[in-house]
Amino acid sequence: MTNSEIVTCANGPLLIRGDFELVDSSGETIDCRRRTVALCRCGASNIKPFCDGTHKLMGFRTEPTIEETPGEN
Repeated sequence: MTNSEIVTCANGPLLIRGDFELVDSSGETIDCRRRTVALCRCGASNIKPFCDGTHKLMGFRTEPTIEETPGEN
């Protein structure tokens, strides 16, 4: 599998795009028929592991990720 990416959406799900395979904790493949899926990060989705938009209703907020410090690269 190549050409895939994972994108973190602020205050929302993880988006997985491209060629990928999702596997659950028991090693079973999760059926995904799309090239882009949204995975729940808030824990409240009714269709886990996929996002159903519940994060918007519950006010899910993520912490800021890496903050750049001026003058550092």
